[in-house]
Amino acid sequence: MGGIKIITKNKRASFDFHLDEKFEAGLALQGTEVKSLRDAKCSMNEAFCTIDKNNEVWVNQMHIAPYQFGTYDNHKETRKRKLLLNAKEIKHIQKSLATKGQTLIPTKIYFKGSKVKIEIALAKGKKLFDKRESTKKKEIERKLKQGKFE
Repeated sequence: MGGIKIITKNKRASFDFHLDEKFEAGLALQGTEVKSLRDAKCSMNEAFCTIDKNNEVWVNQMHIAPYQFGTYDNHKETRKRKLLLNAKEIKHIQKSLATKGQTLIPTKIYFKGSKVKIEIALAKGKKLFDKRESTKKKEIERKLKQGKFE
């Protein structure tokens, strides 16, 4: 197995949500999507995950740019993409989503060897004061590293 090469991260996820439990899933992709991901042409800012009535997990609103050298066979940019998870993992996720305030969001996409993997996380939304608190903590840590704390 080769190493891990991160394609993109969802930077808003840790700011807007308390991330609880993380899962690694495979992605069912078309050929031109993989080529675009190799060029790191992907955005996950608006992405979210859903579970349908057939107990399949899907990622929605994830934008993968069309492949530059693709022809008429190019993919749609924001189509629904199926996530490949074990049945046990899907049942565990469904039980967790049944609790109030839980949601399922993608946090990063990466190559693991030659396979494209996505990391999804169970999360709870942050309130406005939580966001302010986390920005204060980050600011204090940054000042301590620079040695400029007053």
